[in-house]
Amino acid sequence: QVQLVESGGGLVQPGGSLRLSCAASGFTFSWSVMRWYRQAPGKQREWVADISFGGNPNYADSVKGRFTISRDNAKNAVYLQMSSLKPEDTAVYYCHAYIDSLHNYWGQGTQVTVST
Repeated sequence: QVQLVESGGGLVQPGGSLRLSCAASGFTFSWSVMRWYRQAPGKQREWVADISFGGNPNYADSVKGRFTISRDNAKNAVYLQMSSLKPEDTAVYYCHAYIDSLHNYWGQGTQVTVST
């Protein structure tokens, strides 16, 4: 059974940091491109960052220089280190695993709230 379980969300003040984790199981993690998406209230889900099985990262312009995606293939985990957080980063953050068009999976999401 495929599972993606996110953790690490919470409430943080503007300028603060959080580290999200996503624990994967039930599929060949090292074959997957791992992605983080987010969805703010009333908005469409948007791509945040991804990392290939080889470790090459890509970022949305809105988070470039502030967020860092990483993965540990030995632990079947992907991480999103978020720094210099802004109120507009408030959203539910989702972990996504992409192997091919027939095999891609979503986590349940973790809430990140940036507020005073």
